[in-house]
Amino acid sequence: MRPFLLPVLLALSACSLAPDLEKPDPPVPAAYPSPVAGESAASLDWRAMFGDPRLQRLITLALDHNRDLRLAALNVEAVQAQYAIERAARFPALSANGGFTRQRLAADPTKADSPASLQNQHGLGIGVSAFELDLFGRVRSLSDAAFARYLASEEGSRAARIALVGAVADAYCAERLAEEQRDLAERTLADWRQSLALARRLKAADQNSGLDIAQAEGQVATAEADLEGRGRALARASNALALLVGTGLPRDLPPPRPLDDGAVRTRLPAGLPSDLLIHRPDIRRAEQALIAANANIGAARAAFFPRLSLTSSVGFASPLLGSLFDGAQQVWSFSPQITQPLFQGGQLRAELRLAEIRHSEAVADYERTIQTAFREVADGLAGSATYGRQIEAQDRIVASAARRVELSTLRYRSGLEGRLELLDAQRQLYAARQTRLDLKREDISNAIGLYKALGGGAAAAPTDARQGS
Repeated sequence: MRPFLLPVLLALSACSLAPDLEKPDPPVPAAYPSPVAGESAASLDWRAMFGDPRLQRLITLALDHNRDLRLAALNVEAVQAQYAIERAARFPALSANGGFTRQRLAADPTKADSPASLQNQHGLGIGVSAFELDLFGRVRSLSDAAFARYLASEEGSRAARIALVGAVADAYCAERLAEEQRDLAERTLADWRQSLALARRLKAADQNSGLDIAQAEGQVATAEADLEGRGRALARASNALALLVGTGLPRDLPPPRPLDDGAVRTRLPAGLPSDLLIHRPDIRRAEQALIAANANIGAARAAFFPRLSLTSSVGFASPLLGSLFDGAQQVWSFSPQITQPLFQGGQLRAELRLAEIRHSEAVADYERTIQTAFREVADGLAGSATYGRQIEAQDRIVASAARRVELSTLRYRSGLEGRLELLDAQRQLYAARQTRLDLKREDISNAIGLYKALGGGAAAAPTDARQGS
C-alpha cells in the first residue's frame, strides 16, 4: 500500500450524519421569586460555607474515605476506559508479526522422481487488519457518544462530591441538634427535680397536698424518659455521621460550635436561574447525556450506508533466514472490502428509531433536571426569607414562657397558685425551647440544601468546552 494512501483514507472519515445539537431553552423564569442580591453562592468554597473547624475536619475525612464517593470515582475511570476503547476504533491498528513454518510435502504420485520433501518458510511483516474507513461517521459518532458519556460521568462524580459535603454537614448538624436537645433535657430534668423537692418541702409544711407531689413526680419521670430518648437520638446521629465519613470519628477533633454560633452560613445569594446551567453538575451531566444521545443518532443513520474496511500488510518472506531481507523477498497485500446492508428484518430502522427515542428522553431529562434545580433553589430562598423572622418570633415565645415560669414559681411558693399552673408553665417553656432548637436546625438544613441546589462550590467553565476529541 502506498504511504500516502492512509492519510487520504483517514481524511475521508470527516463526514458525520449526526443531527445538529439543539438544546431546548431553559423551561424556567428569568428570576427567582425570592431573590437574594449578590453573585451565586456556587462560587463559595465549602470551607467558607461551613465555618466550624470540627465540621471542616469531618468533611475532609469524608472526601478521603467515603465509599460512595470512591465508587463514583471508579465509575468515572471505567467510563473513561470505555471512551478510550471507542476512540481507538477511529485509528488503524498496526500489528507486527513474524513466523517460521516447516512442513513436509507429500510425494507426487504422478511423477516417479518426485519424492516427499521438507520445506522451510521464514516471514516478517507489518499490517492493518479490518480497519473501517469511516466514510459516513459511524465510528466517530460512537466515539463522540462515548466521550460525552465520560464527561457526564465526571459531572456525576462532581455531583456526588457536592452531595457528600452536604450530607456530612447535614448529619453533623443533626448530631449537634441531638446533643443540644439532650443537654436541654438534662437541664430541664434538673429544674423539675428542684420543683419536686420544693413540692415535698411545701407538703412537709402542710402548704400543699399529695396531688402536687404526684404531679411533680410524673413530670420528673416524663423528663427522665425524654432524656433517654434524646440520648438514643444522639447515638444514632453519631452513627450516621460516622458512616458518611467512612471511618471512625477521631478523638482529636476540634471542639464543636453551638448551632447559633455561625457553624453554617445561612444567608446565601442565588444569582440568576441561568447560572444553574453552568454551576449544577447534574444539569451538565444531563446536557452531556443529550450530546451522547444526539451522536448515537448519527451512528444509527450511518449504519444504513456501506462500510468500507481495509486489510493490508507489507513484509518479507523467504525459505532461507539469511536471505529474508533481500529485495526480491518483499511481499505485500491489499484487501479492501465493502459491505452494504440489504435486508436486516427492520433492525436498522428499529435501532434508528430507538436512538431517536433515547434522544427525546434525554431532552425531557435535561428539561426536568433544570426545572427540579429551579424548584430546589426557589424553596431554599423561601426558607431563607422566613426562617430568620420565625426564629426571632420563637425567641420571644421562649422569653415569654420563661417569664411565666418565673412568676408561676413565685406564686406557687407563696401559696397564691396551685401546682397545675406551674406544671403547665414549665411544660410550655420546655416545648418552646425544643421548638427553638428544631427551627434553628431547619434553618441550617435549608441553607445546606440551598448551597447544594446552587451547585455548592462547583463553579467552573462548562465541560463541553473540552470536547476536542
